[in-house]
Amino acid sequence: MKIKLAAACHGIGEPEDFAAFAEGIAEQVATAAAQGAQVVVLPEYLALEIAAIFPAEIRGDLLRSLDALQALHEDYLALARELARRHALLLLAGTFLLRMDCGRYRNRAYLAAPDGRIVYQDKLTLTGYERAAGVLEVGDELKVFECDLGRLAVNICYDAEFPLYARAQAEAGAQLLLVPSCTDTEAGAQRVRLGCRARALENPLYVACAVTAGQAPWSPALDSNTGAAGIYAPIDRGFPDDGVIAQAQAGWAIAEVDLGAFAANAGHAQVSIASDWPAQLRPQVQRARVERL
Repeated sequence: MKIKLAAACHGIGEPEDFAAFAEGIAEQVATAAAQGAQVVVLPEYLALEIAAIFPAEIRGDLLRSLDALQALHEDYLALARELARRHALLLLAGTFLLRMDCGRYRNRAYLAAPDGRIVYQDKLTLTGYERAAGVLEVGDELKVFECDLGRLAVNICYDAEFPLYARAQAEAGAQLLLVPSCTDTEAGAQRVRLGCRARALENPLYVACAVTAGQAPWSPALDSNTGAAGIYAPIDRGFPDDGVIAQAQAGWAIAEVDLGAFAANAGHAQVSIASDWPAQLRPQVQRARVERL
């Protein structure tokens, strides 16, 4: 099956109210839909852009921003559902930092379907910045979502740098990995990008990574943003020699991919990392033996 993917390089704005935020996101998604996108990916921390509507003493404080954003959670979900319905596509609506009953927050990626259904994947590994914030917690479940297009999965930013998450999702049938990301340095952007390309190579699967871009000095979390949106494939016969299908440093990375290519190319692939994966799990090689020279 051939499907068209769109991953955003989203310039962080400073909306005056939620309606202005919603209008900006709606315009972006409409642009991708007009180019035939069936799966659209928005970046990590997208909901934090809404904090621009709060007074300076709130939006300039991460903890107060998170607390204030909770009142807009249902509006955020309603926007995601409406855009997915309006354009008849799957929308990975970035992430929202949602307060749990324990008082801590989870970095949650929402995936909306055209029929109004919405599912989510929580971030499973916190970065140093997220740990230092002192109020975030990790998710406790790894998921794969089945839809008419096939099975897909989500790794939120840093999670894409750990191979076993995507490996488990691929083993559960995922052929497409969606990665909403937010990084403030070129080094961070490179780590996520290399992680995405490695996950595509290993499993194999396609990876669509959306990123934030630009400066937001009013926000302690979105202050500086860098990176490029990208769509990546395995590096093997039938795919690009560098595994890069599309990249964009502004706007959208958009490309058509063929989910049937994995099976079609299996018989003449140069390597078979997925089937050879268990070799590294042999007991005699799981720990290195130290020899003295």
